[in-house]
Amino acid sequence: MRMFLTLLRRELGAIFLSITGYVIIASVTLLNSLSFVVLMTNLGNDPSPMPVTEMFYRTYFFWLIVLLAAPVITMRLFALEKASGTFETLMTAPVSDLNVVAAKFASAVIFYVVTWLPMIACLLVVRHYTNQAGALDTGTVGGMYLGIFLVGCLFLSLGCFASAISRSQMAAAMISFVLGMALFSVGFLAEALPATAQWQSQVLSYFGLFEQMHDFARGVVDTRAVVFYLSATFFFLFLTLRVVESRRWK
Repeated sequence: MRMFLTLLRRELGAIFLSITGYVIIASVTLLNSLSFVVLMTNLGNDPSPMPVTEMFYRTYFFWLIVLLAAPVITMRLFALEKASGTFETLMTAPVSDLNVVAAKFASAVIFYVVTWLPMIACLLVVRHYTNQAGALDTGTVGGMYLGIFLVGCLFLSLGCFASAISRSQMAAAMISFVLGMALFSVGFLAEALPATAQWQSQVLSYFGLFEQMHDFARGVVDTRAVVFYLSATFFFLFLTLRVVESRRWK
């Protein structure tokens, strides 16, 4: 545990002591603010039966942020160290491969969550100027951030895997983006196709990212969605660990 915490501090320091980290936070905050401006403009003075968090997830701003932020956050985790030559030095230190992968992934998740914290200010503004008292309901906000966390873990695990198999940050970002778009497309397909009793439809329903996020935004937590996100995240982290361990086979 001590080695994990040491590596975690190292990774967090690399993120928060660089200008790139603050550029990412500013960009996510800008897109979030823009999305709420667009929502409030389109809504006007008309009342809405749904919380503003659910309206936000019915737009593509959230997915745009996830698809773009995850590759940028994770592209440096392994690829930069391989390109700079520090990866071999790190792996010869008395640390396990599991600690390295876990610390890098945890640092990416922590930073990802931090980038979404300014969104609370948007909800406060909405609550102040509208009758959306439920915008800051504990269950709604908790479900919203649980959804943000789970989706982020999945896309960040994709980014970790992409970074582990590449020596170039740009290549890692592109691979992560392509994988994320593929997952997004499957989710879009699951949303578009009608629900049937066939096994193909049942399998696709687990990839219904949009409907799952709508549930989280309403404060509804479906254990099936939680299990799917956690299982997929651990699967890609397992692949990342195997890629890191593969250096022993060469």
